[in-house]
Amino acid sequence: MHLTIFLAINITLMYSAPLIFGALGATISERSGVINLAIEGMMTIGAFIGVLIAYRTGNPWLGFLSAGIAGGALALLLAVSAVSFKANQTVSGIALNFIGPGLALFLSRIFFDGAVMTRQVPRRLPRIFDIIRIPSFENSNYFTILNVDVTSVIAILLTVAMWFFLYKTKWGLRVNAVGEHPAAADTLGINVSLVRYLSVVVSGVFAGFGGAAVTLAIVSNFNPDSISGQGFIAIAAVIFGKWKPQGAFFACLLFGFAQALVFLISANTSFAVPSQLLRMLPYILTILVLILFVGRSQAPKAAGKPYEKGAR
Repeated sequence: MHLTIFLAINITLMYSAPLIFGALGATISERSGVINLAIEGMMTIGAFIGVLIAYRTGNPWLGFLSAGIAGGALALLLAVSAVSFKANQTVSGIALNFIGPGLALFLSRIFFDGAVMTRQVPRRLPRIFDIIRIPSFENSNYFTILNVDVTSVIAILLTVAMWFFLYKTKWGLRVNAVGEHPAAADTLGINVSLVRYLSVVVSGVFAGFGGAAVTLAIVSNFNPDSISGQGFIAIAAVIFGKWKPQGAFFACLLFGFAQALVFLISANTSFAVPSQLLRMLPYILTILVLILFVGRSQAPKAAGKPYEKGAR
């Protein structure tokens, strides 16, 4: 029984990590007043670039960092569109959700001999006990189950860091001010456009990390279904978590547990549940969360509203 509980925790953290990265990215972007619906596209391009660089160099950490850069580059397009040109943020995000996967498949055909599925990377991102060796613990029954992916640990640390940044630092308070009342922030000398640019780019970097957490930790390659809606689930987690990093984190754990439950039920032959129904569970949970909480959660007041200097 204890082993089953620890296994459920391990799998929950593994599936939650990509969602947490994506949700943190959406949180900081929307806290600054820019709605980022392109998390899915940014995760997808990050997932591919992470595999490409890790495959070519043999270094998964370099692939992970490159995935963040790729996600940030795609986010820069959103920033230019939404901040500089005052374009509709929803439409811009949807467009990037087509550009990200399309670019990933285009590049995959170029670098992998016409295939849309990449080859497996030679090395995946390590697990935590691969980095922190505890010889006396390695023969324990709990070793494999507690040996979580390092991306899970990074996601937890980034959640704490973002909470501290948004609520305990001067720059974080500026992000919140720009997202709530950009005109007032402008009168205080805060560069609204710069804050929004940086926040959107950082959101893309986090989303890119989320994509790489899928292809470099959970699986070992990229295919068109690698992300399969996880970016949208991350956005739902932000709404469920009331646009707070800690709230989004726990919402992602809930969605991760739903995926873990699918795995555990599928592995248990005593449950005769069709696999197609089980795979629907995380998405059904996402819809239910949006139905129940989207009207109760209050987004930052300036989210989705382009700022014109001098406007009140």
